[in-house]
Amino acid sequence: MTATKVSKFGSRAVAVLLAGTMLSGLSGTAMAQSNAPRVLAPLPAAVPDAPVRVIKTLRVDGAQRIESDTVLSYTKLRIGQAFTNESLDQAIKDLYNSDLFADVTISGAQTGDIILKVRENPIINRVLIEGNKRLKSDKIQKEIKLAPRQIFTRSAVRSDVSRIIELYRRQGRFAASVSPKMVALDQNRVDIIFEVSEGPKSKVRQINIIGNEQFSDGRLRGEMATKQARLTSLLSSNTSYDQDRLAYDQQKMRQFYLTEGYADFKITSAVAELTPDKRDFIITYVVQEGKRYRFSDVTVDSDIRDFDNKKLAETLTAKKGDWYNAKKVEDSVDAINQAAGLFGYAFVEVNPEFSPDRDALTMAINFHISEAKRTYVERIDINGNTVTQDQVVRREMRLAEGDPFNSFLVKRSQDRINSLGFFQEKLEVTQKPGSTPDRVVLEVNAEEKSTGELNLSAGFSSLERFILQASIKQRNFRGKGQELRASVSYSTYSKSVELGFTEPYLFGRTIAVGGDIFRRDYNSFNYSGTQRQTTYSQLSSGFQIRAGVPITEYLSLSGRYGLTYDQVGLDQATYYTNGVCDPLKAGRYLCDSTGNRVTSSIGYSLVYDSLNSRVRPSAGHRIIFSQDLAGLGGDVRYIRTKFDSDKYWNVGSGFIFSVGLEGGYILPLEKGRGPGIDGVRINDRYYLGEPQFRGFDIRGVGPRIQRISYSDGTVNQTLLDGRNQFVDDALGGRAYYLGHAELEIPLGAGARELGLRPSIFMDFGALFGVTRPLPTATFPTLTDPTTGKTYVGSIFTPVSGFYTYNAGTVDAPLTSTTTCAAGIPDANGLCVGTTPNPGLLSEQTPFIERFLGNSASPRLTIGVGVNWNSPFGPLRINVAKALLKQPGDDAKLITFNVGTSF
Repeated sequence: MTATKVSKFGSRAVAVLLAGTMLSGLSGTAMAQSNAPRVLAPLPAAVPDAPVRVIKTLRVDGAQRIESDTVLSYTKLRIGQAFTNESLDQAIKDLYNSDLFADVTISGAQTGDIILKVRENPIINRVLIEGNKRLKSDKIQKEIKLAPRQIFTRSAVRSDVSRIIELYRRQGRFAASVSPKMVALDQNRVDIIFEVSEGPKSKVRQINIIGNEQFSDGRLRGEMATKQARLTSLLSSNTSYDQDRLAYDQQKMRQFYLTEGYADFKITSAVAELTPDKRDFIITYVVQEGKRYRFSDVTVDSDIRDFDNKKLAETLTAKKGDWYNAKKVEDSVDAINQAAGLFGYAFVEVNPEFSPDRDALTMAINFHISEAKRTYVERIDINGNTVTQDQVVRREMRLAEGDPFNSFLVKRSQDRINSLGFFQEKLEVTQKPGSTPDRVVLEVNAEEKSTGELNLSAGFSSLERFILQASIKQRNFRGKGQELRASVSYSTYSKSVELGFTEPYLFGRTIAVGGDIFRRDYNSFNYSGTQRQTTYSQLSSGFQIRAGVPITEYLSLSGRYGLTYDQVGLDQATYYTNGVCDPLKAGRYLCDSTGNRVTSSIGYSLVYDSLNSRVRPSAGHRIIFSQDLAGLGGDVRYIRTKFDSDKYWNVGSGFIFSVGLEGGYILPLEKGRGPGIDGVRINDRYYLGEPQFRGFDIRGVGPRIQRISYSDGTVNQTLLDGRNQFVDDALGGRAYYLGHAELEIPLGAGARELGLRPSIFMDFGALFGVTRPLPTATFPTLTDPTTGKTYVGSIFTPVSGFYTYNAGTVDAPLTSTTTCAAGIPDANGLCVGTTPNPGLLSEQTPFIERFLGNSASPRLTIGVGVNWNSPFGPLRINVAKALLKQPGDDAKLITFNVGTSF
């Protein structure tokens, strides 16, 4: 380390700290002391009979900050004490070892008047780090020992240099070097500067495996976390060298061979060589695969009488004749522990005893279960619940103090607590020994997470276009597990205000009660070409009250009552003529649906739920069967039946596979509403499409009416049936079914932190069962007298209260509109004259209506999607292709939603 005079320090003295020696990060060269202990000139050799020398006086020269008594306390020299050359040398060593002094000399040995001349180490003024970009200075400062106002020592400098180098090595930068420098200041102070040369990140250039015959190098490299630096791995962080990862890779390779039957597998050496340019590593493994074994006899030997050894052995995953697999051995041990837990044994020692036959290449295993006592729950400790009350957690426990221990009930308790959504994921109920061997303590270590939600968001979706939302929800109100919510939403096609409250345990009993009040304004729409246009509006106001009770651990029953007032109407300016809904403009099926009505309904749901989490399940099954009866008063009468089932599997390595099937049917209870009019009103029917049925547009599946106009003219009249030329009205259906299969694909830790969850999926389903509407109109068929060709003519309808008259002349007529039944209007709008005026006629150009999509034949789509908890709110993007569809169905390749739940 060299001392350098820097202009910004003024006229400070600059001392030479090291001469010709630089501390390098990788070479590990030790920094020498420029002021090494000074060797005294040899004292005269003691004459055998010479008198003993005694310290007459003892003083310290050169000490500035350190008291003389403190300096002397580091030595063994005392006044009146005899001394020798060796004791003086030891005193010098002791003072240097204190790291307080840069130079020490002793004089006066001849006379006994001993003077300790010292030069103190300087005080550190500042510690600066330069040249560092990949590591922030504050992170390095936390790791080193030198700091302002401390005493400077060369040993501390050497230690800090090594520490900084180690930090860079952890980042894979083995070419990093550090040069320490000292700038001398006045008052025996110094600034210490660590000049860092970070160098490039050292990559793993090659991974060589020697001795493998059964598996290729590529197959084995695939099991390792470390990857070779290639163009295809530019974005990977696993291409840098890491010593800990090297040990992990060896363990992964052992696990792989042991699961493939190679019980004698060994790694004889693992060497990582740094290339001369210090940029890359070459890793070489030498392995001995050994022979492949099969399981022979798999037995259980239990000292616990409750177990049937033979039956227990039959349930294990390790089977005779299968290839030896260490993972199956571990799973078998876990299965035995689980079985023991079901019998009330919390702490069971299971020892697999291996008996290899190297001639027959078989491995016999005996699982020995040591004697254990049946255990009981001594107490249940709940820790970390700073907001949630203890009773909220305890009521989810399937065990109580004094109950026999049962591992299945412990796991079920853990799943129920996780499903509350009040605590961080990975919550576990752990088991600890109690006060006696037959007692166990269950400990719930919870970490609270935020359960209050305040959302103010704006977004855009392919479903509802522009969206504004404001909602507040507290899922753990007052720490009692109650849910209180309020929400307001606004979009192009819907507006709503809702308030709700749920008490999951009424009066401490397993009875859930709740209620909601709401007002929803929904505008339905159709497509005219590619443009959406509003058809009917539905304003609903009402409330619902509900209650639920558990029947068994997994089965529950809930009931509800709802009252809703619906106002369904059409835009009069667009769809009305003479104050009446005009079927020629709106369609007979829409005109039949307008009006105000009250729906009073009662319903129930039977729910079977064994999911391990209601928030993000990875295992378990959920089945819901529900029915609602509308007709307890009100104007609407029907029975709505619905079935919904989902199943989840954790298939390993983070992959989650799920399947689902749902369906519903509405049985009308009203008398016939007329020919061509369905017994279920259009706003009470099922609809299918985006977002439930990926690959189709909103309401893109099921019965619909397509109104296709004829082209103008009479000679070559054709249908304008291009996708962007006709009106498409979805009618909904009384019956539907929908199924899906989905595989969620795990990503790395970085992607998980971003909330990315990609998946591949397949959806199938259909919507059907509506009555075919009667044609809106029958247009006349006319014949062109010139060509003899027939064409479809228009329909003319009188417009009430309006007439036409000639506002021009006889030679140049000009037809105008008036409200005068006779005569013409004057300047004041008064009717002048008695000549009757013909009525104004509204022309409806001809069209045909196609009734399509009313088929139970399945539609099928496949695709990929991704969920992302983006800073703008949850985002779901799907890319799906419709493989099977029916005429009239409206497929859509890409759909997305931002700002709404998915």
